[in-house]
Amino acid sequence: MTNKNKTLGEFIIENQTEFRYSTGELSKLINAIRLAAKVVNHEVNKAGLVDILGTAGDTNIQGENQQKLDVLANEKFIQTLKNREIVCGIASEEEDDFISINSQDENHQNKYVVLIDPLDGSSNIDVNVSVGTIFSIYRRITPVGTPVTLEDFLQPGKKQVAAGYIIYGTSTMLVYTTGHGVNGFTLNPAIGTFYLSHPNMQFPETGKIYSVNEGNYIHFPQGVKDYIKYCQKEEGDRPYTSRYIGSLVSDFHRNMIKGGIYMYPKSSVAQKGKLRLLYECNPMAFLAEQANGKASDGFQRIMEIQPTELHERVPFFCGSKKMVEKAEEFMANS
Repeated sequence: MTNKNKTLGEFIIENQTEFRYSTGELSKLINAIRLAAKVVNHEVNKAGLVDILGTAGDTNIQGENQQKLDVLANEKFIQTLKNREIVCGIASEEEDDFISINSQDENHQNKYVVLIDPLDGSSNIDVNVSVGTIFSIYRRITPVGTPVTLEDFLQPGKKQVAAGYIIYGTSTMLVYTTGHGVNGFTLNPAIGTFYLSHPNMQFPETGKIYSVNEGNYIHFPQGVKDYIKYCQKEEGDRPYTSRYIGSLVSDFHRNMIKGGIYMYPKSSVAQKGKLRLLYECNPMAFLAEQANGKASDGFQRIMEIQPTELHERVPFFCGSKKMVEKAEEFMANS
């Protein structure tokens, strides 16, 4: 069977022995995410035809306006994960607190918690630009059979057992890792099946793209300003090309394929950075490292950071290894 003909379901079954807790639960969990992704993809593709564009009139825990599709995606992923009775807890970027899942089975042995950004880049929905879903999976650390606690979610990224994203773009792709490389699967909308289209995805060691919101330049730390000037300087293989979509999933996906660096540093208006450590940075850092890339906060490895709160924010530098290392050099020198 060629890669192009291998379905996500077949790939999961073939490779579940690579997962050190091989009980089939993680496979069921990835399958649940796959199902929810197909439902959300269907809704995203109807945007403009039905009343799911615009804001929902509420703000989330971050104080950001919730889009109608934010709310829908959040509900679909939580509902699907709950219905499959695989996880013992869910934390969502759109929810104030984590959700403890009480299985119908009193003796349930559910061992996994899922942290999710249901619709990353949702400010792009109304203008038909690619958006995505980011997910992160951990084994719980409190006793099985008891309600989950905050401790189960506040684990450093190096403890992740799986992570991935779904990108809803010109085609819909599910990209994930369980710590054995990164593989991408493209949805065939005619039959609703994901096929392995991008096996063993890798960041080029270096690239020519830098992705940062340069509108915030004046507020950036000096090290970031210096690195941006370095990227723009005509020397060797530079100047680099600036590409910024404003959807982490989209910018990350492009840079992994073409080579580049994504930056969301802290600034004078966002002292801790903007991106969430648990829902965005940790899962993307896991993917980056599994794809020969690198992720840091400008000074230390993202996945070494010990979280202290559910919606913690951190600066984020991620992408081709040599580019991230060069950015870190500028940060250290400043």
